[in-house]
Amino acid sequence: MTTSRDELAQRIDTIESGYEFLLAYAAQGHESDKQAGPGQEVRDYLEAMSKALEGLGTIVMDVADANHGAAVNEFRPFLEALESDARKAGAAIRLVLAQEGISSQLVDNLNASIHLRALLTDLFIIDEAFTG
Repeated sequence: MTTSRDELAQRIDTIESGYEFLLAYAAQGHESDKQAGPGQEVRDYLEAMSKALEGLGTIVMDVADANHGAAVNEFRPFLEALESDARKAGAAIRLVLAQEGISSQLVDNLNASIHLRALLTDLFIIDEAFTG
């Protein structure tokens, strides 16, 4: 049985590794993911990231409740921000996925999105707070 903490760790890993792939994809100059080669993987990474973002706020809250008891009230405002950032980043990812072709330029713009960057920073902070 997977614990909420294990599930959170898996989701964070999926999002971080997806972002790393997206950085590389953006630098490769693909006109579309429909070309042969590694560009075709971009949808797989984006879909995995989108799935990892679904219900992320609930998972984070479960981990906070299970491990921090009464202190969870101090976490709540940050957890609400993380949930909001996850929704916004997920919306941007779904927008990219809805495109017929995913270019490196589109992915570069997604990578630069404040929503995705805020989410990544949120995850770094919460992961450290939960393990520290």
